[in-house]
Amino acid sequence: MTWAIGNGESRTQIDINNLNGIKVGCNAIQRDYLVDCLVCVDRRMVTEAIENNFPNKILTRKDWIDRFKSTDVLAVPDLPYKGTERVDEPFQWGSGPYAVLQASLQSKKINLIGFDLYSETKKINNVYKDTDNYDESDKDAIDPRYWIHQIGKVFECFPKKKYKIYNTSNWKLPKAWKYPNVSVDNITSL
Repeated sequence: MTWAIGNGESRTQIDINNLNGIKVGCNAIQRDYLVDCLVCVDRRMVTEAIENNFPNKILTRKDWIDRFKSTDVLAVPDLPYKGTERVDEPFQWGSGPYAVLQASLQSKKINLIGFDLYSETKKINNVYKDTDNYDESDKDAIDPRYWIHQIGKVFECFPKKKYKIYNTSNWKLPKAWKYPNVSVDNITSL
């Protein structure tokens, strides 16, 4: 089993250390938890992870590998499809969708936590808001359309994988994620 771990605020309800399996996390999660693989498509986050002596592999954009001298900095996986829209360009993919893709390459069962997508307050919904390399809490929430499309493409491209999304009871599964291999459970069940 593999866990794809985003940084949405819903994940503060659980202790990631208690999750069994491979853990693929995003960006600043390395400040608080040791994950098996860290996805950082923002150069600042790669630099931060290296400066914090993150001990496991870090995945970033192929274009940026040469900027980092660490042998633990590797390229994110190639996209499993070819698209024609801007949203389908590899450079438009964020750390979250790449983390779900990487998790999909690790096992047959993938659990997602911290992929909130939406903000209940219309402001930034991120565990690390108001910290280095992140927006302030009073900024408007990021439009999740690209994340929804990209993660939906992962679900579509891996129909034999089983995905379970853990989130709050009022969280709604996007239409683009409604595949037979995708289910939802309450995060409090963990």
